[in-house]
Amino acid sequence: MNIAKNMEAIFVTAAVLLGVSAYASAAAEATVALQPAIQVAAAHAPMQVVVIKAKRLTAVEKASLS
Repeated sequence: MNIAKNMEAIFVTAAVLLGVSAYASAAAEATVALQPAIQVAAAHAPMQVVVIKAKRLTAVEKASLS
């Protein structure tokens, strides 16, 4: 009975590892295929600027947060 349980666990583990490796290799191939297109698009894109508008907290506001 123990042998059957162990074989079932080995089979399930192998099936999970096979599925994960297939998914990972498909994602890696898709990334490699898209890289030249991303590099060309990035070369022609304008620089992105992030502007953060916020006021600084006073000491009283900081103390009330904690």
